[in-house]
Amino acid sequence: MSDYYSGKRSRNIFDPASKDPFVLSRTKLDLFMNCPRCFYLDIRLGVGQPPGYPFTLNSAVDKLLKKEFDLHRAANTTHPLMKAYGIDAVPFQHKNIEEWRDALSRGVRFLHEKTNLILRGGIDDIWQNSKGELHIVDYKATAKNGEITLDAEWQKGYKRQMEIYQWLFRMNGFKVSKTGYFVYVNGQTDRKAFDGKLEFDVKIIPYEGDDSWVEKALLDMKECLMADKLPSASADCDFCVYRKAVQDALEPFTKKAS
Repeated sequence: MSDYYSGKRSRNIFDPASKDPFVLSRTKLDLFMNCPRCFYLDIRLGVGQPPGYPFTLNSAVDKLLKKEFDLHRAANTTHPLMKAYGIDAVPFQHKNIEEWRDALSRGVRFLHEKTNLILRGGIDDIWQNSKGELHIVDYKATAKNGEITLDAEWQKGYKRQMEIYQWLFRMNGFKVSKTGYFVYVNGQTDRKAFDGKLEFDVKIIPYEGDDSWVEKALLDMKECLMADKLPSASADCDFCVYRKAVQDALEPFTKKAS
């Protein structure tokens, strides 16, 4: 990955004239749901939003959780945390588990023939219950006071993420439970001292997903990409608000220059 943001790229841009399937990550579908204009600028015109800084602490927690649950995957046993929450499941054993976890280049994917779009996404984990159903599992890390919930407005993206993964596995022929699980790790800030370690509480939050919106979203997304018209900006998109504010601020200088 480049250490700088170049502004405009020349690769991974949608060409309306191409007959080849076009690959989109689940993050791009989420971008479309948040703001069609930012999505169009990114995928059709090659001008993506500036990348955020990597959450290295979250990545470390993610890696350690995967190692921990993989021990039980290899032994086909239930993790103590799953037992504590009364979850009748074990980590799912499958030869493609590492491929499905590769969010950068592989992941679980499906060709949606109506749109000729390949949707893909990298999962954190999958559990399987005694009925043979799969539970999609996503790891989250934070550090906050109070109860951890999924009730915040910005957490809608988490729910869509879960539902996209459920849809992808269903489209690949797996029997998927509506119930997914968020393994939420919360760093504790009320300790007397740091002492070179950060302590965490771990909570499992069940979520009943509904992926019925994904099909229409893909159709709308393809229609957006095929159009030669810039979509409207979402009213609550920070990037579009910023661009508009900059444009307005520069307008007097542009008029003087002309």
